[in-house]
Amino acid sequence: MSTDRIRVGVLGASGYTGADLVRLATTHPNLRITLMTADRHAGKPMQAVFPHLGPQTGKVDLPDLVTVAEADWNACDVVVCGLPHGTTQEIIAGLPGHLKIADMSADFRLRDTGTYAEWYGHAHRAPHLQPDAVYGLTEYYRDAIAEARLVACPGCYPTAALLLLLPVVGAGLIDPADIVIDAKSGTSGAGRGLKEGTLFCEVAEGIHPYAVAGHRHAPEIEQEVSLAAGREVLVNFTPHLMPMNRGELLTTYVRLSGGATADDLRACLEARYASEPFVHVAPEGMAPATRHVRGSNHVLLQVYADRLPGRAILVSTLDNLVKGSSGQAIQNVNLMFGLPETAGLEQAPLFP
Repeated sequence: MSTDRIRVGVLGASGYTGADLVRLATTHPNLRITLMTADRHAGKPMQAVFPHLGPQTGKVDLPDLVTVAEADWNACDVVVCGLPHGTTQEIIAGLPGHLKIADMSADFRLRDTGTYAEWYGHAHRAPHLQPDAVYGLTEYYRDAIAEARLVACPGCYPTAALLLLLPVVGAGLIDPADIVIDAKSGTSGAGRGLKEGTLFCEVAEGIHPYAVAGHRHAPEIEQEVSLAAGREVLVNFTPHLMPMNRGELLTTYVRLSGGATADDLRACLEARYASEPFVHVAPEGMAPATRHVRGSNHVLLQVYADRLPGRAILVSTLDNLVKGSSGQAIQNVNLMFGLPETAGLEQAPLFP
């Protein structure tokens, strides 16, 4: 099959992650969107749901939205799933075998189906597919992603946390039993569905924690950190909702190990990501901010020596809809089809 125009189907195109994937794909040199599903908006052109994706994109050939039941899978080479958690497994199980799949939901991220059932409240509905699902943290699994049929793209919080933690945990520079993650995200991370907690009056001019001691991204972070540490690890993870549309910032508090210093952590991160196109260690003294990566597939990391002896403070920031979701999905699709990993993702951050 020629890779110059890969045919892409987007499931859940009327959600925030689906729409951002469409936005990025319209300028991708090798992708062509041939299918978009959105059951509630079926029959509508994309512009009717998202006016910013109209003719001004320069792409007027976007197909109209259809229901999943009406989807013509033969019109696609790859399907990117942006459906809500718990709704994807059965659909993916029924897709024809010729399709590659990049899933942006949580349905295949947890390797242990028992852990999935514990955190998501129902038994896994396609357990036979789980062993073949590759965790889609691109910088760590790119070789397996390139050979995979099904890629489970990480959550936004885990992406920000793991890019920061995996190198220093793997190098033995911090104590994996003492990790505290203070996370903050824009409201788009909660999805586009109508929820009282994301109404303007509930979010504007304030900040609040949510899912305290019970957020579903915690076991995903623990799964990967445990692999790096070589033993089971639990993390202290608390997310907060911020009055902004997009963006994510994590402040992570760690205990140094084996006489390591904050400078050792910085050197470790710089060495690990020196050749990575999208992950960067910020210059010393620069405080990463969500506005430094907004609208882009880039991640900024930073390291500080704590005032408390033997401790350090790590910071990471990304755009939850791009590197935290749709951008990383495209990065993985690029790998799955042998394209340059950066194709369609080289946009500079948007400021202000």
